Amino acid sequence: MTTNTNTTSNSQAGPSSGSDGKSQTTVALGWLHTAKFLTTAPELHYLPPLEVPEIAFVGRSNAGKSTCINTLTQQKQLAFASKKPGRTQHINLFSLGKQGVMDAVLTDLPGYGYAAVPKQDKIRWQQVMANYLVTRRNLMGIVLMCDPRHGLTELDEILLDVIRPRVQEGLKFLIVLTKSDKLTRSEATKALSIARLQAGGGEVMLFSAPKRKGIDEVAKLLWTWAHPRADSADPDTLNTAQAPRPAGP
Repeated sequence: MTTNTNTTSNSQAGPSSGSDGKSQTTVALGWLHTAKFLTTAPELHYLPPLEVPEIAFVGRSNAGKSTCINTLTQQKQLAFASKKPGRTQHINLFSLGKQGVMDAVLTDLPGYGYAAVPKQDKIRWQQVMANYLVTRRNLMGIVLMCDPRHGLTELDEILLDVIRPRVQEGLKFLIVLTKSDKLTRSEATKALSIARLQAGGGEVMLFSAPKRKGIDEVAKLLWTWAHPRADSADPDTLNTAQAPRPAGP
């Protein structure tokens, strides 16, 4: 994807520009901790029609997607990490919202690119994912997981090409460089620079579950994506969010 000068820095992310850093983090992590399993779908037409904002997590198998979701939501087994990467081939949805009111959804898309998966299954799921990313009406943000030791692969680049038109129309986009604890400082700086060139219109953040790195920053950004009109003086106004209304898939 082409470079976009609108790429913002990590320090701009947060639930409330008028709040201090601690309260921003508390609100965002508290919100993510409300995540609950909503439904699973083997095909797109099984997905429920929703109107609340939907944020999808995508990435190659073994990129650390499940670990990232579980870490952000502070739940050990919310997202299933298969012992055989690439075998989990369902779209899993998790509801978010305080006081029992769903105000957003996290979507865990199947990992892609694992060699042990039969070719026909790979092709089928690439088509399903592409259709989801292009047609899901309430999709408002995408988080692409990437192991910075390997960088963006050809399949990642294909995904970027698929979503480019929607990103240009305002779809939020974030590349999370997982397993950053395995990089030296200079390697991390280089990985960030390269990924920023590839994340046209999006953001890039380093992330490490063991080192607790990037968790607060990613959480605050996701909260902001899902609550663009929240009262900056009182982030807890999100509790009064309207109940979701039916919409097309």
